[in-house]
This record gives sequence, structure tokens and C-alpha cells, in this order.
Amino acid sequence: MNDNLTFSLNQIQAIADALGDTTDGLTGTEIGLLLANARIDDADPGITKRKRLLNAFVNSQNQLGHRKHILAFVRFAMKPERYARSPERFEPMRANLNRGLVFAGLQIEERGELVSSERASTLPDAIRRANDLRADLATRGVHPDVLAFCRAELVGDNYFHAVLEATKSVAAKLRDRTGLTDDGAVLVDRALGGNPPMLAINALADESQLSEQRGFAQLVKGMFGMFRNTTAHAPRMLWDMARSDAEDLLTLASLIHRRLDAAVMPARV
Repeated sequence: MNDNLTFSLNQIQAIADALGDTTDGLTGTEIGLLLANARIDDADPGITKRKRLLNAFVNSQNQLGHRKHILAFVRFAMKPERYARSPERFEPMRANLNRGLVFAGLQIEERGELVSSERASTLPDAIRRANDLRADLATRGVHPDVLAFCRAELVGDNYFHAVLEATKSVAAKLRDRTGLTDDGAVLVDRALGGNPPMLAINALADESQLSEQRGFAQLVKGMFGMFRNTTAHAPRMLWDMARSDAEDLLTLASLIHRRLDAAVMPARV
């Protein structure tokens, strides 16, 4: 890797957008500290995080004629030990950042190191992969709420992200249908458990149907445990997922969406 090269403006924009992301990016305090550590002037601390980083990175590269300090910032930001108390933050930030770095032939590895990579994951490649995945799932008749996650920014580097986001959409539907604000297993227990449950996938008329309800709740909890909580366990849990596996798992998410769409809210006495 040649640190003396320069980034294009679009590449700097992509890096700043990833690191300054409202949901998964750095906090304002973290940005200030990391800019100081990387010896980059923080000229506009009062503006939005993305514009703050963009301006700081552009000014640094223009003044020095190289990208060394920007790369130093990225290295500091992605040290895994920084996330010892909040490991769930690492993977989403790494994934967002890699989608920007890939156009410069760089990537952050799971251990947090910045390394050179092939420029193979171009935007056309990502779009092609997303279209192929979407076409295969459409042939299966997958639920529209799941097809929405077959997007280039989610499948450009790893199909895992499409599955993860589809799983989040199941939780969102449970909350929309019930008015609950919980997440994970607690959400499933409150929405699909109980006697009667808030949402019933059948008439609950006999032991067979009650067993089906309990089994469905366990299926949804299993999916949440497999994906929603994965990044909280360890940064290395990002899977190198094959498209065939992603298709099967997204089909499972589709089944869950269809059963939730058809579920009813039993009368509560």
C-alpha cells in the first residue's frame, strides 16, 4: 500500500460518509479525538459529522499532497480495542467503510488492519450481484419486503448484510403489528407468546395449532439469535456467505413475513 498516493474527492466523500454515518458511525467526540491523533485540523467542529470529516480530510490532503493522515485516521478509528465495551459497533462501521475504501483498492480486515485489496468490487459488480440475487429470489416468489434488501450497497462485498437487514425488517414488522418497542427474543416472546399471544398465526383451536404457534415463535427467535445478535458477540462473526446460503436464509425471512402478514390479534379478555 502506498500512503503517498491521494484519494479522489469521491473516495474521500465515501470514507467520510461511512465514518460519519448517523446510525453506525463515530460520535462527534470521537471524531475530534481521532482528528487530533491523526494530526488533521478540525476546521469545522460545529457542522454535521459527515461534512466535518469531508472538509478535514480534503484540507489535509490538499495541504500535504498525500493521504497519509487520512489513512492514519482510518487506522486509529478501526482499532478493535476501541470497541471493547461496545463490540456491536465494529462490524457495521467496518462494512460501511469497506464499501467506500474498495474503490481505492483498500479494505479493513476483521482484525482491524488496513490492507490493499483488489478493485474487483466495483459498483457495476455490486449492482450485478444484487440483480442476480433479486432475480433468483423473485423466481422463488420471495416476499416483497425481503426483496427490498437485495441492493448493491448491501451485497457488494458480502451477502451477509442483505440477510442481516432482512432480519431487522422482521423485527420492525413485529413492532408495527403490535405497537411494542422491544427487540430480539423479548420482542418475540411478547408478540408471539402468551395465552393468547398478541399475534396468532392460526386459530389456536387445538394442541396442534398451539404447538405450531410455539414453533413459529422459536423459529423467529432462532433467526434473531443467528443474525441480530451476531455482531455483538465478536467482530470476527461477519460471515463469508455464499449466495446460495443467502438465498435460503432470505427465503426463510420471506416465510416469516408472510405468516406475520396473515397473523391476527386474538381478543383479549
